[in-house]
Amino acid sequence: MKAPLDFDDVIYGIHAVEEALGAGEQILALHVASDRARDPALRALLAAAEERGLRARFEGRDFFARLPYKAHQGVIARSAPFPYADLDEVLAPREGAPLLVVLLDHLTDPHNVGAIVRTAACIGANGIVLPDRRSAGVNATVRKAAAGATAHIPIAQVTNIAQTITAFKKRGLWIAGADAGEGAQPMYDVDLNRDLALVIGAEGAGLAPLVARNCDFLVKIPMLAGVASLNASVAAGVLLYEALRQRREG
Repeated sequence: MKAPLDFDDVIYGIHAVEEALGAGEQILALHVASDRARDPALRALLAAAEERGLRARFEGRDFFARLPYKAHQGVIARSAPFPYADLDEVLAPREGAPLLVVLLDHLTDPHNVGAIVRTAACIGANGIVLPDRRSAGVNATVRKAAAGATAHIPIAQVTNIAQTITAFKKRGLWIAGADAGEGAQPMYDVDLNRDLALVIGAEGAGLAPLVARNCDFLVKIPMLAGVASLNASVAAGVLLYEALRQRREG
């Protein structure tokens, strides 16, 4: 039996690969299931690949059976390493809108990271910052969960989240930490319509104590009795859309 294929930098799924092609990411190889060669759902993807001079390699079931990714939809792209942004790109101002950056404090579930990236891109956030250790980086699962959004928002890696918070404060950003504790203010009672970095804590553990202390304020989502907290990506989505609401209403 052949060993499973294990590519370091992979994008899988129709939409994620389409978005990567459209954003100009460097695709080294494109593998498509041979039984989907004439599938209308792949017409746009294959056309985009041909425009870039990339010929799809049509593979049999054995090829895809050896992959560790199950929700591939018969489409796998091998790419160059993910192009992380620097902090200047993340903090690049946009005319007429205050900054909104999301800091992820050691989230390890790539599905959560991908979902947060997707939501942040949808609401027009300036960028995402995540640690380079003890955290999910932008891997194949993150790209799939983000449904291609990793190609549309700057994502930076840093060595230390607490130090990054200090640097952001010097650049004039307010730091809001998502927290379900009694010391946090309800999201409707805080001003999110300003240059802001929203910090999302790790699954289960929440914000690290040093990170929480360095926040300018803690913000929580009002919860009905009997429900302790929300999943990290759901909480991030609720808070990001509250920030968007406040910004639209002025």
